[in-house]
Amino acid sequence: MSRRYAWVVFTLSFGLLLSDYMSRQVLNAVFPMLKAEWLLSDAGLGSLSGIVALMVGLLTFPLSLVADRWGRVKSLIVAATMWSLATLGCAVAASYGQMFLGRFVVGIGEAAYGSVGIAVVLSVFPVAMRATLSGAFIAGGAFGSVLGVAIGGAVAQQLGWRWAFGAMGVFGLVLTLVYAAVVTERRLTPQGRWAGTGGGSRGRLKSLLPRLFSSVSVVSAYIGSGLQLFVAGSLIAWLPSYFNRYYDMPPAEAGGTAGLFALVIGVGMILGGIASDRLSRRSPVRKWVVAISCSLGSLVLLVVAFRLPAGPVQLLVLALGSLLCAGTAGPGAAMVANLTPAAVAATAFATLTLAQSLLGLAPGPAVTGLLADRLGLLHALRLVPLVAIGATVAFLIGRRWYERDLRRLTGLAPAAEPEQPSEVPT
Repeated sequence: MSRRYAWVVFTLSFGLLLSDYMSRQVLNAVFPMLKAEWLLSDAGLGSLSGIVALMVGLLTFPLSLVADRWGRVKSLIVAATMWSLATLGCAVAASYGQMFLGRFVVGIGEAAYGSVGIAVVLSVFPVAMRATLSGAFIAGGAFGSVLGVAIGGAVAQQLGWRWAFGAMGVFGLVLTLVYAAVVTERRLTPQGRWAGTGGGSRGRLKSLLPRLFSSVSVVSAYIGSGLQLFVAGSLIAWLPSYFNRYYDMPPAEAGGTAGLFALVIGVGMILGGIASDRLSRRSPVRKWVVAISCSLGSLVLLVVAFRLPAGPVQLLVLALGSLLCAGTAGPGAAMVANLTPAAVAATAFATLTLAQSLLGLAPGPAVTGLLADRLGLLHALRLVPLVAIGATVAFLIGRRWYERDLRRLTGLAPAAEPEQPSEVPT
């Protein structure tokens, strides 16, 4: 496989992840409009956001296991078609109940995309690029959130909130057609080495699946990554409303401003992955140091930010905290990849996605909404960064056990990761 085609696969997979999160986060841009039109509480708004992440968390594991056996590319195409059509359904929703149903189906469609998509990407690139590519790919969620919130807010202000959902749905369908035409299972595995085919794969998968939870360090990576995304998910979901309420911005401006912060979160994911790969070339355990540093840094900066008065200084500190709050994504995914078998890569990342959804992305917006109803949105956001304490503890435990777990699982001591070869291997 040529390097050029590998980057084509990455680009199209990244584009579908953008569509995934644009469809998911466009809702946040129209929160004020839905609140006014349907007289919804903050808890109700949070449930519309949280139901997607909840379905992702509940279904990502079984659907990713199916993808490992049935075919990852076919699974991605079906998933993208489903969430795009469901987003179009949200555009014609006439009540909260219909909107909730549409978001429910969006969650089903998006359930396995992140885990299967990253497995496809990592399968066509060198091992030495895992953290960088993981951070960059996962950052597509933040960038998609930027586009979903910013474009959705602008379209909603000009044409109404229904058109915002419609635009996201059409974009997803068009991109899915392009992906289906360019990326095929055969081109990804030209020598027929697809682990998901053949009668003997079932027994092999059964023997490999227990290794998804076979070490303290990999479980710590799941938990730490999930808890840390509680913070990032809450910020992405509620910053548009925060700027609307506390900075008196109209929906389009609030969405655009929040989109910039989501962009900062995405940049932080990429930088965290790059830093992790570079620092761990001679000592792989340093991936944990990067994750711990990002978690602690975001805790301190965000606690300070939401106690400052509204203004430029608060925005600066909030931006720095946002930069670090999801910097654990790349190191976390790389650690999971290092500690689990390649044959069940999609299922391993599904387990990571499960933790990220059930511990972070699903409860984050919903819990923040419940707290906002009782304490006010500002006080709710002051409490959100404290979840990073749990993430830091999990990463510290993982760092302590990582070397002995890697030695036990592979029979080898952790070694420096190989340099990137000149050509992408198949």
